[in-house]
Amino acid sequence: MDSIEGLFSLRGHRGLVTGASSGLGVECAIALAIGGADVALIARRADRVKDLAAKLANEYRVKAIGIGADVTSEADLDRVMNEAPAALGGEIDILVNNAGVSPTGRAENFKRELWDEAIAVNLTAPMMLAQRAARRLIAAKMPGRIINMGSIYSSVASSVYRLSAYTASKAALANLTRQLAVEWAQYGILVNTIAPGWIPTEATEAGIAKAGNKQRMEEFTPLARLGKPEEIRGAVIFLAGPASSYVTGSVLSVDGGYQAW
Repeated sequence: MDSIEGLFSLRGHRGLVTGASSGLGVECAIALAIGGADVALIARRADRVKDLAAKLANEYRVKAIGIGADVTSEADLDRVMNEAPAALGGEIDILVNNAGVSPTGRAENFKRELWDEAIAVNLTAPMMLAQRAARRLIAAKMPGRIINMGSIYSSVASSVYRLSAYTASKAALANLTRQLAVEWAQYGILVNTIAPGWIPTEATEAGIAKAGNKQRMEEFTPLARLGKPEEIRGAVIFLAGPASSYVTGSVLSVDGGYQAW
């Protein structure tokens, strides 16, 4: 690790990013491509991930494929874990579990179907996909990296939105990360979580724009500003690459200091 290339290059690796049709999922995919990894992009909006795959292949000269899939479907996950390695020419050794939902509502009136959806997408799907990726890596005797997309609400509650299901699922995902890290360390599979703070994306910008929200978020953040979507890229490259070879079971905050006070 005596050069930038040696620390951060992802060449020769194959990544898979869920929820890659918008927001931070797009940024995670770009990050892997910047590092030189070949990438499979997964989302329900197949047209978007296919367009992004074509863009990444053209701009970064990597192999890229977009696959339409629902991360809550066992059949779709099985299909993805067959199609992606076949298209990229080898096992997926970098998995980014980014797909997520954040339904809002008062806890005393929160609907069961919204709770179930949040747990299914934010917690169960990352486990099921990590499980599939790990089984293949273990069988092939290959090391790998699993990066889960958490949140500042992996460790604290929300005073801005009513997010009982989201906060519960993201906190559980952080501890699942620790457990998988402990169990799979012997195989060289490192498992970590990224915890973003307030970053405007397609999914969040409408809520942020509501009266008083942006000011409140900035006041709660020591850097006194919202994050930029591209500011997640460095964390992804770090956790996916050689520089983080002694990092597992960790939650890396990219939040402007939000959780520091």
